Amino acid sequence: MTEATLSDIRAGDFKETAENTDRPVAAPQGAERGTSTCSDGGRVNSAQAEAIIRSQNYLLGRQHEEGYWCGFLGNWDGTLVSDYIMFMHFLGDVNETHVRKGVNFILSRQNEAGGWGLYPGAESDVSATVKAYFALKLAGYSAGDPIMERARKEVLRMGGLDRVNSFTRIYLAMFGVFGWNEAPAVPPELMFMPETFYLNVWEMSSWSRAILVPLTIIWATKPLRPLPSGVSIDELFSNPRKRGLDSDPETGRYGWEHFFNGLSEFAKTIEKLPFKPWRKKSLAMAEEWMLERVVPGGLGAVYPSMMNAVVAMECLGYGEDHPKRKSAMDEFMALMTEEEDMILFQPCFSPVWDTAICSLALGQSGLDVDHPQMEKAARWLVSKECRFTGDWFHRTPTEPVSGWYFEFNNQFYPDVDDTVMVMMALDSLGAPGCIEGAPEAMERGLQWLFTMQCSDGGWGAFDRDNNKEVFEKVPFADHNAMLDPSTADLTSRMLEHFGPAGVPRNHPAVVRAVDFIKREQEAEGCWFGRWGVNYIYGTWQVLRGMAQIGEDMNQRWLQRGAGWLFSIQNEDGGWGESADSYEDPALKGIGPSTPSQTAWALMGLIAAGHASHVAVQEGIRYLTETQNPDGSWDEDWYTGTGFPKVYYLEYTMYRHYFPLLALSHYRDA
Repeated sequence: MTEATLSDIRAGDFKETAENTDRPVAAPQGAERGTSTCSDGGRVNSAQAEAIIRSQNYLLGRQHEEGYWCGFLGNWDGTLVSDYIMFMHFLGDVNETHVRKGVNFILSRQNEAGGWGLYPGAESDVSATVKAYFALKLAGYSAGDPIMERARKEVLRMGGLDRVNSFTRIYLAMFGVFGWNEAPAVPPELMFMPETFYLNVWEMSSWSRAILVPLTIIWATKPLRPLPSGVSIDELFSNPRKRGLDSDPETGRYGWEHFFNGLSEFAKTIEKLPFKPWRKKSLAMAEEWMLERVVPGGLGAVYPSMMNAVVAMECLGYGEDHPKRKSAMDEFMALMTEEEDMILFQPCFSPVWDTAICSLALGQSGLDVDHPQMEKAARWLVSKECRFTGDWFHRTPTEPVSGWYFEFNNQFYPDVDDTVMVMMALDSLGAPGCIEGAPEAMERGLQWLFTMQCSDGGWGAFDRDNNKEVFEKVPFADHNAMLDPSTADLTSRMLEHFGPAGVPRNHPAVVRAVDFIKREQEAEGCWFGRWGVNYIYGTWQVLRGMAQIGEDMNQRWLQRGAGWLFSIQNEDGGWGESADSYEDPALKGIGPSTPSQTAWALMGLIAAGHASHVAVQEGIRYLTETQNPDGSWDEDWYTGTGFPKVYYLEYTMYRHYFPLLALSHYRDA
């Protein structure tokens, strides 16, 4: 694509700043509806058709015998391996081979500045860098090693050891780096708060509950493991060393942060008393809550809570052979992959998610349930319906009990995103007419999704109305994930399914959802992406969802979204966006082209009615020309979001099945 062509696309037609109205807006110059501007007249050429076939074969060749797909979930910053090295030292059971291989992984992620960032190309993060430094110290590295000197300078540049987040501070307190009075209070008395109380554990996001309840046990028992002789990281403290927890000076003396910091200090004062009337009962409640959820898949089926559960059981005196502790340890260690020269940890497994999107892509590309591998995938997905009454029931005590979770097993935590993706996949394969139990499961899933709609018209991931912003001010909330509010990307995915499922545009749930999405639109016309990086992800999903419920895509507010996608196309024909845009919204839509993000942008533009535009043709060309001979794509950048500004993921399957979806949508359009 020439500079002139892209300049035309970026012209003022797509810099609309008027209010979001429902008035039709003209398509951009050269993209009138029904008018082809593609060099091949808008038809799928042989290269594109062959790309679809290669992609199909690649995905089919990577299906597991049981019928599922499960890609590796990558973690860039090294925190999981660093935590594991600390974890081994805490338990007093150090596997030296694992330490050596863990060090290799940690060192492979150190950046040029000497620190560790959260994703490829990111600036250093102080907590990730401190964890890596501490793990290397435990592995025998000295402060005088050039690697450590660079890391120390980077930590001090960022403010020193005092600037680490609350979870890192708690972990370091277990080794005496911080005193327990310098860690935020996470008292088990939190378990006493009734569900009718404004602030209680059920008002936290599901993942925060699973992480924090074991932490209440750890905080109450205050374990202390001596460091190996000569090991210290005091050199990372700023000079003079600060004491206590930092607070935001902008909150003043009367802000919520100040209030909660005061409560935390009060709890620490109470902690010094010889008699704590509610401690024994609250600790027992936390223990019971945790043990009930140490089930196949592990507590929350995600790394931090699974590790915290083992540490909490150690603090409570559970022996290594205790069935619950052994189960928790086995599930945790299953997350580790040992290679010849390093170990890697996944935060969790993603089989339901990957299988649903693989099946959707293959189904929309032309395969159906008559294909033996597709039938196997459909049966596997139907078998994973969760009929267990999980934590979501505390906030939404209604029938039916249904849903799908992300992992192999996670019965307490099905989520709306996996549920709707599974249902779209089954529908695309034609499973309701062929697979036993599919129609009933999909009907239950649809009704469960309706019950999970939030009062603002949107959907969150695991809970309904999990949006009390005051929780973000508690001292242990700096992991930026205390809440699970409605988001435009999840809400739009609901609509993407509701249309083909026969839910009418005037259904009250749909009307409220569309109103929510309109309110969430950014000034540039795009939408924030909570679960994928970032505004490209959110904008694609909104445009796709609106098209699928039969919304008039000529409306100005929707064409502004399409216009924003046109305006950020890269010169190579692709699209890309760095996770930097979570830190700085001025970087929206800016980044090297990737197959997954190019596919998202293309699907958004096709949904908006621009399949015949030259920019879409250039995007399709980018996908076909960057495809490998075996049908795969390469992708170096992280496009998955765990917690914005805190944790990012490399979904290694995204680069393969989303391009197939985009090529299929283009062919069908």
